Amino acid sequence: MSPTTHRCTCGATLQFRQDMIEDRSGVRRSWKCKDCNMPIPNVVAERLSHQHPS
Repeated sequence: MSPTTHRCTCGATLQFRQDMIEDRSGVRRSWKCKDCNMPIPNVVAERLSHQHPS
């Protein structure tokens, strides 16, 4: 499986769980960019949350 990356609207490249903030305030968990607090699409965020830096 190839590594997933996501380019946030603020310009940050998200690759790992450490690049995001987990938000559990709602019924479902959601993820936001660590730099700008913009929401990340759940499908992409779930893939990134399972990647670990080597």
